[in-house]
Amino acid sequence: MSRTIFGSASALALAAATACTPAYASDLDVPTTVSPVVVTQSRTGTDQAPFPGASVTLDAQQARETTNVSTVEDLLKYLPDVMIRQRHVGDTQDPITTRTSGVGESARSLVYVDGVLVSALIGNNNTNASPRWGLTSPESVDRIEVMYGPYSAAFPGNSIGEVVQITTRMPEHFEAQASVEGAWQDFDHFSTHETFPTGRVSGSVGDRIGAFSFRLSAQHLDTEGQPLFDVTAPLAGTPGSGGTPVAGAIATINRTGAPVALLGVGGLEHQTEDNLNLKLGYDISPSLSAAYTVGFFRNLDNAVDQSYLRNASGAQVFAGALNIAGLPTTVPASAFSNDRYHLEEDHLAQSFALNSHTGGVFDWSLTASTYDYLKDRQRMPTGALPGANAGGPGTITSLDGTGWYTLDAQGVWRPQGGLLGANRISFGVHQDRFQLENPKYNTANWVDGGAGATATLGKGKTQTNALWTQDDIRLASLLTLTVGGRYEHFDAYDGLNANLASNQSVKQPGLSHDAFSPKAVLAFTPRPDWRFTASIGRAYRFPTVEELYQAITTGPLVTIPNPNLKPEDAVSEELSAQRTWPKAMLRLSLFEEHVDNALLSQSGTLPGQTGLFSFVQNVGRTRAQGAELVGEERDVGLPGVEVSGWITYVDSQIQADSGFPAAVGKQIPQLPRLRGAATATWRPTQKISFTASGRYSDRSFGTIDNSDHVADTFTGFGSYFVMDLHARYVIDPHLTGDVGVDNLTDRSYYLFHPFPQRTVVAELTYRY
Repeated sequence: MSRTIFGSASALALAAATACTPAYASDLDVPTTVSPVVVTQSRTGTDQAPFPGASVTLDAQQARETTNVSTVEDLLKYLPDVMIRQRHVGDTQDPITTRTSGVGESARSLVYVDGVLVSALIGNNNTNASPRWGLTSPESVDRIEVMYGPYSAAFPGNSIGEVVQITTRMPEHFEAQASVEGAWQDFDHFSTHETFPTGRVSGSVGDRIGAFSFRLSAQHLDTEGQPLFDVTAPLAGTPGSGGTPVAGAIATINRTGAPVALLGVGGLEHQTEDNLNLKLGYDISPSLSAAYTVGFFRNLDNAVDQSYLRNASGAQVFAGALNIAGLPTTVPASAFSNDRYHLEEDHLAQSFALNSHTGGVFDWSLTASTYDYLKDRQRMPTGALPGANAGGPGTITSLDGTGWYTLDAQGVWRPQGGLLGANRISFGVHQDRFQLENPKYNTANWVDGGAGATATLGKGKTQTNALWTQDDIRLASLLTLTVGGRYEHFDAYDGLNANLASNQSVKQPGLSHDAFSPKAVLAFTPRPDWRFTASIGRAYRFPTVEELYQAITTGPLVTIPNPNLKPEDAVSEELSAQRTWPKAMLRLSLFEEHVDNALLSQSGTLPGQTGLFSFVQNVGRTRAQGAELVGEERDVGLPGVEVSGWITYVDSQIQADSGFPAAVGKQIPQLPRLRGAATATWRPTQKISFTASGRYSDRSFGTIDNSDHVADTFTGFGSYFVMDLHARYVIDPHLTGDVGVDNLTDRSYYLFHPFPQRTVVAELTYRY
C-alpha cells in the first residue's frame, strides 16, 4: 500500500462517488444498539461543527454496566485504537495511543472534559504531559466521543491522532448517587509477592429548577500500586573479592540482551486522590444557554523501594561497593533513591460556555477554559537509602504556575434554515496559550524541608491563534462533500534555562510559524444502510514548550539542543466503508499517515560535547498505514447477547532520518503492528448481566532504531493478551452491585514498566 497506490485509490473513490446523488450523516439509519460502542458521525461539544471522519460514541452508562471502572479512563478500555497506558489505578502518567502513534506522543491527541482541554500540551511524553484524567469521576460521565484523524478544521493539529470529548451529565430532575468500590491486585514479580489494595468512594447530587440546573460530584481514591521500576546493575566485569558480599540479586537480561543483576524494585506508589466537580447550567432563553464548570483535583503520591539485597547479618542493602555473585560492583545511591519520591498536586480547571441552539439559519457558541497547576511539587532524595528515608539532602521539582487557557468562538450558517439544504458552513476563531514553569530546587531535607537554591530552571510559553472554516456541501441526493481549512499562527517566547552548577542562564530565542491545513471528506450513501467515505487532511503539530526548551546536563554544563524545532507536518488519508443492519454494524477503514519533521526522541551529538545524548529531534519522515475493522451485533444467537470488537493492523516505518541513519527502515517506537479488543455481554434478565472481554497487542519497540530486541523485561514493550470479566446485579431500583476481574489469566507483561496482574474489583452503587 504505497502512497501512490493509496492516493490513486482515494482519487478513484472520489471520482466514482461524484457520479452518484445527497444525504447528511443525520439521514442515515444507523441503529443505536445496546452495545456500549456505537459508530456514528459525531459532533463537537457545542454541536456546531460536524466531524466528517470516522468516529465512535460511547454511552458511559452502558459502559459502566459491562466494564470494571475505577477511573474515567477505564471507560475507554475497549474502544477502537484507544489504549491508555494506565500502570495502576489512579496513575497520573497515563497517555493515550492513537492508530498511528504510541504512548510517547501524547501531543498527537486531544482530550476534553466539558470543553476543558485536559491534554497537557506543555510536553509530548508519557510522564508529565499525560492527560489530566482525574478532573472528574466516571459516574459523572454521560458520553464519550472519539474522532479519528485530522479531518475537521475545528480542531488544531494535535488532532493528528484522535480527539476525545468527554461530556458529563446534567440532571432533568433531582437525583443523587453514591458508590463504594474495592479492588485487590495479587502481584508476583521476582521476589515481590504482595497484594495491593484500592478503595474508592464517590457521590453526586444534582437537580433542575426551572431554567437552572446543577450537578456536584466528588470522588476519593486510595490506591497502592505494584512496583513500576526494576532496579538493575550490569552483571559483568572481572571476578574478585572486593566489596561487601550481598545475597538476593537475580540474574536476568535487559532489553538489549545484556546480562544484568536485578537488585530490587522501586516506585511502589501509595496514592490518595480527590476531585470535586461543579457544573452549572442556565437557560437564558429557549434558544440560548450558559454553562460553567469548575473542577479541582488533588493528588498525594508517596513511592517507596524494595531491595532484594541482604548482607551477612540479613539487613537490606541499597548502595555502595558490593560484591554480587563474586563480581565487585558499585551501586550508586541514585539506583534506588531515584525511585523514592513524594508528589503533591493541586490542579484547578474552569470553563464557561454560551451556546445558541435555534436550529435555524444561524447558531453560535463561545467557550473559554483554563487549567492551572496551583501546586505541583515532587520531592526526591539524593542520599543513599535506607538512611535517606528519614530525610537528608534532596531536590524539589516544581510545576507551580504551569497551565494553559483556550478560547473558541464558533458559528454555523445554514442557508436553508434548519432543513437539510445545499450546504452548512461552520467557522470559528481560536486562541490558546501554554505556560511552563519548571524549576528544580536543592533542599537540605527532602522530606519536609524548604526550597533552597535553584539547581536548574526551564520555562517558556507558546501561543497559537487560528481561523478556520468548514462547509458541508450537498453535491447530489446521495453525496456530500465536507471541505475546510485552518490557518494557524504559532509563537514560542520567554524561553529561559538556568543551571546553578555552571552559573548558566540562557534566554532562548523566540520562534514563529504560520501554517494552513486543508481538509476534505467525501461521503457517499447509496442506501440508508451503506456509507462510504474518502478523507484527506493536513495537520501541523507545533512543538511544545518542553520540546523546545529541553535541557541536557553534560557534567557541569546545560545544553539546549534545538530551541528552533520545526512543527510536525502530517498528511492523513482514509477510505472507509460502513454497513448497518437493524441490530448490527460493521466498518472497515484503510488509513495512511505521512509525517515530515516528526518530533521524536533519539540519540545525537551536541555541539562541543563528545558522545551521544538522547533528546527530541526532527526526524525527516515517518509513514504509518493500515486497516481497522470495527463491528458490533445485538441478540447474537439468542436475545440478550451482544458482541462488539475491533482489530487494527499498522505497518509503520521511519523513512528518512539524517540525524540517526540507523533508524531508517525501522518500526516507529511504541507502535505495535497488531492490536484488538472484543467484548461479549449476556443479559439473561433485565437485572443481571455477564460480560467477558479481551485485549490484545503484539510487541513493539522502545527505541527508534529497534535495538531493544528483548521485549519481556524492564523498559521493554512486550505483547499481551488480557481477559477481563464483569457481572452486574440490579438488587432493586436504587441499588446495584458489580463484581469483576481484570487480567483473569494473571498475565505478566511489560510496557516499559511491569503492568498489573490479576485484580478483583467489587462495587456497590445507590441511586436516588
